[in-house]
Amino acid sequence: MYPRQIHLHYYVPSNQEANLSSTPSQESKYYHPNLDERQFGSLIPQTPPPPGPPGAHLPFAPPGQGPAAGPPTAPPPSFVPQQTQHIGTFAVDPGGIARCLFRYTYVWLRGFDQFWFYPTFVGRTSVSGWRWTGFRWVFFGISLRQIQSFTCY
Repeated sequence: MYPRQIHLHYYVPSNQEANLSSTPSQESKYYHPNLDERQFGSLIPQTPPPPGPPGAHLPFAPPGQGPAAGPPTAPPPSFVPQQTQHIGTFAVDPGGIARCLFRYTYVWLRGFDQFWFYPTFVGRTSVSGWRWTGFRWVFFGISLRQIQSFTCY
């Protein structure tokens, strides 16, 4: 049903063709004579990926921060803020909660759960960061659809 091996074909500039093995099975992994770079662009990455673990440089997260940066060094404020109502919203907008990155944020979920949160990453459909358990910070992620409302300080 599915091929056992997937052969990748890369365009190799003519000055590097001499470095390829003459074995047809090995050559087919690296070079395909019918590939036109003008049509498909170069399939060989021109710049190396940024340093760090995969996914460390994602939308709305400043470089060098995120789960690897660790939780906040202090507990959140000791009060519970007044909830603002967002009538009829289906999901929280990623751009709206992105302004709360690296700030103490109080979150109300659908289903009555509420807690202090310190977001470090906002994606298209989810947010992650540090959730206060009442005693310590734990890393936590949640779908934006589950958030009823939030406020940040």
